[in-house]
Formats: sequence, C-alpha cells, structure tokens
Amino acid sequence: MNAQIIAVSNQKGGVGKTTTCINLGIGLAKAGKKVLLVDADPQASLTIGLGNPQPDRLPVTLTDLLKKILTDEPILPREGTMQHPEGVDLMPADIQLSGMEVSLVNAMSRETILRQYLNTVKYHYSHILIDCQPSLGMLTVNAIAAADRVLIPVQAEYLPAKGLEQLLSTVGKARRQINPGLKIDGILLTMVDTRTNFAKEISALLRDTYGSRIRVFDTEIPHSVRTKESSAEGKSIYAHDPGGKVAEAYQNLTKEVLKIEKQRAKGKAGISR
Repeated sequence: MNAQIIAVSNQKGGVGKTTTCINLGIGLAKAGKKVLLVDADPQASLTIGLGNPQPDRLPVTLTDLLKKILTDEPILPREGTMQHPEGVDLMPADIQLSGMEVSLVNAMSRETILRQYLNTVKYHYSHILIDCQPSLGMLTVNAIAAADRVLIPVQAEYLPAKGLEQLLSTVGKARRQINPGLKIDGILLTMVDTRTNFAKEISALLRDTYGSRIRVFDTEIPHSVRTKESSAEGKSIYAHDPGGKVAEAYQNLTKEVLKIEKQRAKGKAGISR
C-alpha cells in the first residue's frame, strides 16, 4: 500500500478545513480505506476535534517526529500515532509545532521535512489527510510539497473566495519547483446556507470564475450547528448526527473524492499501455 496524500488547505481560517479533514477521513475509513489524519496546525484543532482536549499533554506529537527528521534520529514504525474509535489513526499536534516554523526556515531541504516523515508511514495507509494551518507559512508549504493532491475548502462568502488566488499561486509554485505531480482535487464549498440567494450567487460565481480551470465539487457542505457540536464531542458528524444533512453531504464528498481517484488511475493505466 502506498498512500494517496491529500492536503486540506486554505490560508483563510474558519472555512471548515478541520471539519472536512475529520469527516472526509472517517468517510474514507467507512468505505474500507486505511486512513491517517495528520494535524499540521499548531492550534491543534484536528487533535482536539478527535477527542484530545489537552494536546500539550500528549507524549508524542508531530513536533517530536519532525525534530527527529531534522536531527537524523530514527523513527519507530507508526511512532506517536493514536487510534480513534471511528477507525482512523491520528498524528496529533500541539502548540510547540509553531516553533517548527522557525526551525524549518534554516533547515536543509526545508520544504520536504514533512514528506520525509510521511515516507516512514505511508506504506501502512491508503490515504493520509493533512489538516493545514490557516497561513502559507513553512508548515503549509511542507504539506503541499508532501501531497499528491490538494483539496480547498472555501466558505460560501465573497471575501474568503477572493483569498483563493494566493493559495492557487502557492500550489502553482510548489508544482513548478518541488512537487511536479501535485494535483488540485477541487474547491469545496462549505457552510452553505441553502436558504439564502446570496449563498447561491457565491456558489455560481465560484463555479463561473474557477470551474474552467479547477473542479468545484458538486457536493456543497451545508451550514449546521451540528458540525460544531460533533467537534466538541470529539466525534465525526456520522457518529453525532448520522441522519443529518451534513453527514449526507460528507458521504457524497467521500464518493466524489474516490471517483476522482479512480478516473486518475484509469488515465494513468491508459498512458502506460
């Protein structure tokens, strides 16, 4: 097994990155996939959202493993990964990860430190999802450099949509300089208030503006207070509100992501014949 690595990224905060990481990850696990979720954000929202309210007390986090890569220390198989009851593994983060930004700036091959860590675990998983921090700092550049694919959650509002250009330019640069195989899976509209015309207009605007260059997922994630409740409980939306509209939306997103994968694999097989 050689994992597909997906970076869930947008330099704007509060657009549903962590929620998407949790629910797409657990959706893939429910579809029979072996999934590792990596928290690459010092705020540790993913770690907290998966039921670890005090990340700074965890014995091993991503910070420790990146330090080992920087100092050439060996890493034990799956060292520090935690099991979540809903069938995914987690590589947690804590606030010390913010110090890694500084360390990485002066490191040799600084953009590939996270990739070097993921190379030690990727054969145990079919999918690795990275929850990126809301900035385009060294940790996010590391995630984009390590990824096969980028998924971009965007809140269905005008200003967050404008910030897309900066991220797309970073992805383009990463593709040219360090990760030529990088693909964009698509833009995911989140927190969509389906009752308002405004949300529909933004959705249409995004599809018009970017649709010819980048896939905009058919699935839109509706706005719901249930999403926040599930994170507070350390569970996915499937466990918290299985019959709800958000759970259904993430189930549909999981199907779309797997379909994209299948189409790409078919395309590759066609090329190699």
